[in-house]
Amino acid sequence: MTGYTMFDKIWDQHVIADLGEGWSLLHVDRHLLHELTGAGGLDAVSARGLAVSNPELTYATADHAVSSAPGRTAATFPVGHKLWADLKRASGDAGIRFFDIGEIGHGILHVAGPELGITLPGLTLVCGDSHSCTHGGLGALAFGIGSSELAHVLATQTLRQRRPQTMRVSFEGSMASGVTAKDMILHLIARIGAAAGTGYAIEFAGSAVSAMDVEARLTLCNLSIELGAKFGMVAPDEVTFAYLAGRPYAPSGAAMEEAIRHWRTLASDADATFDRIVQIDMSEVVPTITWGTSPEHAIAIDAVIPDPVEAENDDQGKAWRAALDYMGLEAGRTLVGTPVDWVFIGSCANSRLSDLRDAARIVGGRRVAEHVNAWIVPGSEQVKREAEAEGLDTVFRDAGFDWREPGCAMCVAANGERVPPGMRAVSTSNRNFVGRQGPGARTHLASPAMAAAAAVTGVITDVRAL
Repeated sequence: MTGYTMFDKIWDQHVIADLGEGWSLLHVDRHLLHELTGAGGLDAVSARGLAVSNPELTYATADHAVSSAPGRTAATFPVGHKLWADLKRASGDAGIRFFDIGEIGHGILHVAGPELGITLPGLTLVCGDSHSCTHGGLGALAFGIGSSELAHVLATQTLRQRRPQTMRVSFEGSMASGVTAKDMILHLIARIGAAAGTGYAIEFAGSAVSAMDVEARLTLCNLSIELGAKFGMVAPDEVTFAYLAGRPYAPSGAAMEEAIRHWRTLASDADATFDRIVQIDMSEVVPTITWGTSPEHAIAIDAVIPDPVEAENDDQGKAWRAALDYMGLEAGRTLVGTPVDWVFIGSCANSRLSDLRDAARIVGGRRVAEHVNAWIVPGSEQVKREAEAEGLDTVFRDAGFDWREPGCAMCVAANGERVPPGMRAVSTSNRNFVGRQGPGARTHLASPAMAAAAAVTGVITDVRAL
């Protein structure tokens, strides 16, 4: 008999009923709501004469459509104001904790949930947002759900799900200079393809992952969905336990000790088998950036843009040509030295305190290039306050960055903050799809340090040169 994977253990602990043909009814431990879909789900449940099953297990805040402008209020972006008001009203009616703008707990749900200790190892956590896989960095079974599923969870605290296959991705070795979790996941997506994770739950492991802090693990898991996987996970360990100690919603005292005893049992057994295994040698990973319109269009910063004639098949060749046309680039050239117009450091991928510290180390003592609009958007109110306590905001302001209010901001542009058409942006977000940051916007995904390097030089830059 073979051992169990971490995914199998957590899944099995949450099965209420086996529905047959691979489907299970799962108990949901935590449910996060944002303003784009939260009020709609709550109203749908109410309209059917039902009550929210467990309001104490659901948490809400407005992150996608609130302005990030300095001094903003909920009304600064009128469309977002209505969504904010609807979610606040519906959450209050249902008895759900709503974290309002300006209070600790407000921010991007995938940043605030972990920092509050709402996200814990071994829990099932869902949210109407595909980047919910981020929370797997703490060892949770976390995934994005649709609007009808959202209403089902509110009414029943359960969800019908098909069991995926399992994949382990092992990063072995040490990070080289200038390499971050963002570079590792972009390298992985480029190597195995943006659809390689479809149908899998991915466990990230290996010596490089063990050496990471929790915030880097959250970044790694954040882009699991860009591999096609709903789930990305890292086994909880001493680093995890230390991170959670003292968090407002995490257990404390004897309850914490008991929880840690349980969390230690969640790691995959030594003889566990996976449906697919991928090995990455860290000596191959260097600072990485995207050139096209998919996260899989990523290359080492010193590599040349691939030529469509070298594509594996006609479909890939057509996709590469379309991406080059959209991005205004030529095959066979490096990206280094390409002028940029915008730099965005934020999003649920890279807006945590460690990300801002990485960027500040590059920015310190330098100035943003005159032709570049550069924004720093902290992921949460807590990140903002901690960064200001360290003086990071002063570093960025002195260099010419805009120091913004917390939220999703220019990552998805749902709050009206967009990169203008034809402009080129280096962004720490997780998607570079056509129009993602605004119609016609040209987005290059990179780490916070690489984005900071582009801001101060005015061109795409190998961060190792600074």
